[in-house]
Amino acid sequence: MSSFRQYADGLRPRIEQALTKVIPTTANSQLGEAMGYALAGGGKRIRPLLVFASYEALKGHTESAALDSVACAIEAIHAYSLIHDDLPAMDDDDLRRGKPTCHIAYDEALAILAGDALQTLAFELLAHETSISAPVRISLIKSLSTAAGSQGMVLGQAIDLAAVANTLNLQQLEHMHRCKTGALVNASVTMGAQVAEADTQTLKALHTFSTAVGLAFQVQDDILDVTADTKTLGKTQGADAAKNKPTYVSLLGLDAARQHAHRLLDEALTAISPLPGNTAPLQSIAQYVVERER
Repeated sequence: MSSFRQYADGLRPRIEQALTKVIPTTANSQLGEAMGYALAGGGKRIRPLLVFASYEALKGHTESAALDSVACAIEAIHAYSLIHDDLPAMDDDDLRRGKPTCHIAYDEALAILAGDALQTLAFELLAHETSISAPVRISLIKSLSTAAGSQGMVLGQAIDLAAVANTLNLQQLEHMHRCKTGALVNASVTMGAQVAEADTQTLKALHTFSTAVGLAFQVQDDILDVTADTKTLGKTQGADAAKNKPTYVSLLGLDAARQHAHRLLDEALTAISPLPGNTAPLQSIAQYVVERER
């Protein structure tokens, strides 16, 4: 994982600075503060890193200013989803990234509004990014809105809530996670490639890569939910089991879940092997997703 850490450490200051810049100041309200608490509150930044790595795989560098806006837009959607996912009406969690969740740190109503504002901020950032052409901006907005909404992440969350205490087969579980986790991972890779104006064949290869990585991310999350402790995870250990939620571990068993994660990793790496650019950053992120311990 040293190659991932090196790549992430090189880009993380740029990502964190960009995120800090887009947090609004809101007069007579803690709204901006709550948005910043969720958006700039740490995290692995896998999705922004995928934006940069996808672009670099095609262009060989990350010098495009548009990448900052795309990375921030992706992370704003992710942060909003975590705020809402942690609410009492959803997963009812009080710990995220080792800190009190947004509705605990502030209150439930402000947390909901902060999530709403982060969602709209994402599309504002893309619409205002004038360093790229209008057709590219439209394609970015289309990709993110599809991934985040009723065909993607939100659908996955709805399926997840309905699945509590129910039995899902592997196909149903993977459909849920292709939506809930995979759609935004897929959008991160796709949008980086769209800024690079990738052709259809390249986008198809990257779609196969990101679909496998998105599923592998969730498989490893399910593994860590039963093998890591709360301090290491930064969120409540065993939360899925306590809520009787279907997971890859409950369905396949621990050893088979690990094997499945590595099969997905192999699928992801195979998909991008024909690409002519520098795919090492994408490879290192995929490997980290499966090998991480938190």
